[in-house]
Amino acid sequence: MRQAGLPDTAATEKDRNVRRNLMKKSMGAKSLIFPMPVWVVGSYDKDGKANAMTVAYGGICCSEPPCVTVSLRKATYSYECIVSRGTFTVNVATEAHIKEADYFGIVSGKNTDKFAVTGLTPVKSDLVDAPYIEEFPLILECKLAQTIRLGLHTQFIGEIVDVKIDEAVLDDGGTPDIEKVKPLIYATQMRRYYGMGEYLGDGYTIGKEIIKS
Repeated sequence: MRQAGLPDTAATEKDRNVRRNLMKKSMGAKSLIFPMPVWVVGSYDKDGKANAMTVAYGGICCSEPPCVTVSLRKATYSYECIVSRGTFTVNVATEAHIKEADYFGIVSGKNTDKFAVTGLTPVKSDLVDAPYIEEFPLILECKLAQTIRLGLHTQFIGEIVDVKIDEAVLDDGGTPDIEKVKPLIYATQMRRYYGMGEYLGDGYTIGKEIIKS
């Protein structure tokens, strides 16, 4: 029996769980996370035509060797291109090219020359068998390392062979400046694009304030 004057630990934990459930609404199993990147994946088709497709399912997945992952549905034209060529590029979409980035994601390259329509310039990579977009400031050139069938989407893991960046978006120390790149981010369930927010603090530094307090 619980002694008088002592808290009922089980009851207290139950109350906490009730409060948590009242504060959080279950959304079910969804591919929902904020933010998601807006990347345009470049590839060549079997005839050597430059193709590009916007994806939001992607991210860095390994530091050594440096690798990036993008996930595509098998029904897309880019899927076929990447599988046949074994390479692709990741072009970071920016605020200046929001319309083109959206267009690359809603039109198939199977019967459309997206570069001709948008007026953007495909440049053949000198390192991988894939094109990158000249007007986009930050590019990853990748060779296909692994392919993983997950379900509706297939994950392509690309080893990053090189990163190419416009000098105009570097800071004084030669480091890429996110405020100059101005990358887009995407809210997938809302289908909305956003720009980057304001600077909040330095990594591996601001958290030390908790230790000091």
